[in-house]
Amino acid sequence: MRRDLKLERVYSQAPERIWRALTDRRALSAWLMETDFEPTLDHEFTFRSKPQPGWDGITCCRVIEIEPPRRLAYTWRGGAGKGKPPTLDTVVRWTLSPEGSGTRLVLEHTGFSGLRSVLVSFIMRRGWAKMLAEKLPGVLGSTVGRPGESSVDRTVE
Repeated sequence: MRRDLKLERVYSQAPERIWRALTDRRALSAWLMETDFEPTLDHEFTFRSKPQPGWDGITCCRVIEIEPPRRLAYTWRGGAGKGKPPTLDTVVRWTLSPEGSGTRLVLEHTGFSGLRSVLVSFIMRRGWAKMLAEKLPGVLGSTVGRPGESSVDRTVE
């Protein structure tokens, strides 16, 4: 059993502005989770949040692809606690492309494999959708999309 997520949003800002929100440590911490991210290939970093049942609140990541200001990918591994194997071993990939005077942002979160991981993907999809629709625009000082345009959430299975 396997499941991948794909969410798309159009923002009114230029790709460079969206890129900063994805790669600046302070901006990323403001809209996603506290992090020690650096936009450097092979940089290992963490996201930290309040622990939840089955998750210790720490997501371990490593930058595996970076092409400013167009593509960024990192591993996304979460666990049940110190010394325990990861319960989630996936990849997050961001793709930015100009669209009119704004930017189309595509988020792909791939590699949910096995029953538990697939179940987690449903929770993750809701979280990502909220972050992209509410939290990221708050950091950008904008709303999602432009009049007459809609955002698209797709789940690729």
